[in-house]
Amino acid sequence: MAASSNSSQSGSSVSSDPEDYQPPIWKSYLYRLQQEAPRPKRMTCPQEMETRPKYYGREFHGMLSRESADELLGGAEGAYLVRESQRQPGTHTLALRFGHQTLNYRLFYDGKHFVGEKRFETVHDLVTDGLITLYIETKAAEYIAKMTTNPIYEHLGYTSLLKDKMGHRLSRRRTEPHRVTFQREDRKITTSPLVRHSTLKDCPSEKQSSYDKIHNFKVHTFRGPHWCEYCANFMWGLIAQGVHCSDCGLNVHKQCSKLVPSDCQPDLHRIKKVFSCDLTTLVKAHNTTRPMVVDMCIKEIELRGLQSEGLYRVSGFSEHIEDVRLAFDRDGEKADISANVYNDINIIAGALKLYLRDLPIPVITFHVYSKFIQAAKIPNPDTRLEAIHEGLLQLPPAHYETLRYLMMHLKKVTMFEKDNFMNSENLGIVFGPTLMQPPEQNALATLNDMRHQKLIIQLLIEHEDVLF
Repeated sequence: MAASSNSSQSGSSVSSDPEDYQPPIWKSYLYRLQQEAPRPKRMTCPQEMETRPKYYGREFHGMLSRESADELLGGAEGAYLVRESQRQPGTHTLALRFGHQTLNYRLFYDGKHFVGEKRFETVHDLVTDGLITLYIETKAAEYIAKMTTNPIYEHLGYTSLLKDKMGHRLSRRRTEPHRVTFQREDRKITTSPLVRHSTLKDCPSEKQSSYDKIHNFKVHTFRGPHWCEYCANFMWGLIAQGVHCSDCGLNVHKQCSKLVPSDCQPDLHRIKKVFSCDLTTLVKAHNTTRPMVVDMCIKEIELRGLQSEGLYRVSGFSEHIEDVRLAFDRDGEKADISANVYNDINIIAGALKLYLRDLPIPVITFHVYSKFIQAAKIPNPDTRLEAIHEGLLQLPPAHYETLRYLMMHLKKVTMFEKDNFMNSENLGIVFGPTLMQPPEQNALATLNDMRHQKLIIQLLIEHEDVLF
């Protein structure tokens, strides 16, 4: 389909000043095609059919052959009826005229009508959406195949955020996925062959922006005309026209979603809670390097709890821990977890463990879980540490930073072992299943992995200055 059918594209130079922002010129070709698509014409049955299912109307014609259905439709584009199949009695078929031929689709009902993935309240809506899709995909197959080749997204970032005057995203550059880099020293550590690493080479101004995050796309039904914020083309159909990022609000075609960079910038207004929220989503939304729950709880524990006997092993009252969770979900970083409100430090320690345990993706993520378990099984201590270090480098940056900070804290806890009786092994028992969970919840495998989980956390604590 000729490109001249489109409105002009918005690939011109863009000012980085949000006050100068101009919305893109949406491409109207596919919208015009939707307007031209054949309208559905219901062919009603003249007599009442006793065998008609209650979820069909007068479009149901009982048992009909394909040839009889073809004659009833009469060659009118968009005409349709529902019939019981002669070949498979008890099943139903949608007969639809399109492209000068009768198309037959197996029709299903499970509370809604469907022939494919989309589900509709009425057969009429199903046919309307089907005619639009058939017409557009027939008329513009070549155009659709090429519509992602010159996206507006590369020029503008997401237009939905630009409308909120986040002009700093206009000139965003694509960067390689963030990988932690280290400055090596020449000397060896006496306890292992790992080379001692100095502090992370990290630019403070780029800490947060280096955290890549994929979009949380879900199929979405848009009310009224909507255009894709990646390719600027119309999102056609009656329902499920595209996908919507529930974290930042980006709206794109399903096929375009596969090409959108991992640059989701979550909107705080869309983040409903703190606990059980994806770790990277939370830190991106709050523009922090670690979850505020981790920072605030650790700060409070180090202020008044390092000498508390059984720290992290002794449980606080569950109802009080639940109160802390609700306070974070409601008030975020303004939550008051001071001694004035929660005198028992075990409540704060319990809340931190609950937060880490409830993460949808554990701090040590599912995709590296098996690498750490295999590392724990290596008999040679030096080789084992090297394998753990390699696993750490595969963690997402926000997870890596959270784990690094937590291990520094737990190392500090062990320095007060004579008071709190919590050494690295005890802490490994407590935090192993909290920070590491197998991808598949198999009770036997989880039980078998517990000693390896404990060992991994124990080693991370004891060698945190080497491994991170």
